[in-house]
Amino acid sequence: MVLHLKRVYDSPNAGDGLRILVDRLWPRGVKKEIAQLDYWLKDVAPSSELRKWFHSGSGTFEDFRSRYLEELDCRPETKEALHTLQNLITQSPVTLLYGSKDTTNNHAIVLKEWLEKTT
Repeated sequence: MVLHLKRVYDSPNAGDGLRILVDRLWPRGVKKEIAQLDYWLKDVAPSSELRKWFHSGSGTFEDFRSRYLEELDCRPETKEALHTLQNLITQSPVTLLYGSKDTTNNHAIVLKEWLEKTT
């Protein structure tokens, strides 16, 4: 399994493998042709409620991580998208793309860790 993380704003390169956007919202200022996505899996992203809660400053990143991991394990609409993602990861290299400016505290990091433990 080869799994990378990258901001969607960073240029694509040959080592990316499949490029999968894992944000619920389309990133501002990014044209679909330039992003060169293979998939957009909105349902693996945190729920709108959780995303808004975290960005309001109501909790720490660890609080967010805990709630997001619970969503990954429990939300029915997430299960199918996660299954698709797990299958893709076993077939070729994958780069998970996200739009957040914060490269150390974002949902894609949590998702990557979850995938590495469960795939």
